[in-house]
Amino acid sequence: MSSDLAAAPVLSTPDDHILEVELPAPESVPTSTISDDALRTTYEIARTAAEITTGGWRRIGLQFPDFMLVDSSRVVESLGKELGLGQDGAVERRIYILADSSYSACCVDEVAAEHVGADVVVHYGRTCLSPTSRLPAIYVYTSRELDYESTRAEIEKEFGDKKANLVVMADLPYQHHVAKLVELLNSKGYSNAVATDVERDPAALIPNRKIVGEPMDEEHWKTYSLIHISDPPAALLLALQSRFASLHILSTPTSETPTLSNPTMRTMGAMRRRFAKVLSLASAGVIGILVNTLSVANYQSSIGLLRDKIAKADKKSYTVVVGKLNPAKLANFAEVEGWVVVGCWESGLVEEDAAYWRPVITPFELEVALMSEEERIWGGEWWGGIEKMRIEEPSKEGEEAGQEKKTDSQDADLEPIEDDVPGGVEGDESEAPEFDLRTGKLISHSRPMRLPVRNGGAPSSSAQGATSDGSTNGIRQSDALVKRSVGELASINGVASPGAEFLRSGRTWQGLGGDFDNETSTVVEEGRSGIARGYRVGEEEDKH
Repeated sequence: MSSDLAAAPVLSTPDDHILEVELPAPESVPTSTISDDALRTTYEIARTAAEITTGGWRRIGLQFPDFMLVDSSRVVESLGKELGLGQDGAVERRIYILADSSYSACCVDEVAAEHVGADVVVHYGRTCLSPTSRLPAIYVYTSRELDYESTRAEIEKEFGDKKANLVVMADLPYQHHVAKLVELLNSKGYSNAVATDVERDPAALIPNRKIVGEPMDEEHWKTYSLIHISDPPAALLLALQSRFASLHILSTPTSETPTLSNPTMRTMGAMRRRFAKVLSLASAGVIGILVNTLSVANYQSSIGLLRDKIAKADKKSYTVVVGKLNPAKLANFAEVEGWVVVGCWESGLVEEDAAYWRPVITPFELEVALMSEEERIWGGEWWGGIEKMRIEEPSKEGEEAGQEKKTDSQDADLEPIEDDVPGGVEGDESEAPEFDLRTGKLISHSRPMRLPVRNGGAPSSSAQGATSDGSTNGIRQSDALVKRSVGELASINGVASPGAEFLRSGRTWQGLGGDFDNETSTVVEEGRSGIARGYRVGEEEDKH
């Protein structure tokens, strides 16, 4: 039973409460908790100051990953003291914090550094060590601690056989532990355990690493198991999974409790998903070249090489720069059927790509996708960046064949042409049909640059008449009315443009009544007449 109301319910906020807003409690602001001595050791303040002094740089940009920004102000203060800033007779220098990376955090952010006119960039944290294009860089790996005994116990639990072939590597913050850990394993009977050292070579067997000892071929190391200290990026796992017998990750949530796991099944599943994306790009006609770096040294030449490869496959490419990638940005380009990323060997792989409307692949995967079905054999090798792109140079046999073909074509111009095509079919109709291997459907637009180009109504030579002064008085192109043939592409300045064709066919207003083509004709009747406040229908006097 409802109770009687003593007063009317309040349905609005009183006037005296308009400016009284209850704000939520502010979240606790993170503060730096590392000690001064640990800060100088972790961020290598003395070495950084020495290299800056030796290089004579006066404007320094400090690039931190997001989780290290809490220490950035203290690093600036400590580095300034080491450089003697503010002291009498000291060289005037300015230090800037580059808080937000333009692209991937693993690459040196030359774009942000140029905004402040920096002479050098100090990069903190893990890095891909890709060569920069304009500015020098100082790399500080920010070393972390590791419990050797706990790590040794985990390795002995996984590898009971002391004769096991082991290669030990680590993420850059843990790299200084590798040599000591291998020495400990050797002392415990693991005589076939070898260490790795940092070497700036992204295209090596292990990116930016060299295996200590006598150099061996790649087949020799396929009998070794690789142990990686700390969780590696997904691009590194995919690159290494076919180069060693097995992969083992030593996760380090804390320095005292490392755990060893085998990511083989997870990596193989990711590899199968990558191959599915390759098949998607194999049937794509319009491919977008997505620039994900402006700092790697050879990114411009790599873009040109990708354009040439795509054009050689009779596909269309568009180059796009959008900054940091997200699905909303790429969804604006509806005409693009797939993307290839130009970046370093880490940023070339987009891991969380389920939300992207079109598949996003690496340059290596694009090379596989552009192969014919007879040549497309993927043996498990994978690469994520632009460092291993192959430049196809014509061989001597190819040049000789080209010369013979040119000679034969010149001779053919002097001979009558005979129709020797089976069934009298030639041109595009004589080519083998292409199918999407995922759906089994016939694909007619996978090579749009083979289609005829719409000439915009240019008159034929027979329709033009030449005058005595050599000029033509034919119909002008802008005044010509030409019927567009089925299958022709729109063109811009005489160049075929699938993007323009997409806009013409899919985003062009066709006028009212375009959806009434199938309706039968009816008798014309007189409709309403008059003004908006009163209409008359037919001969009726009443207003409606």
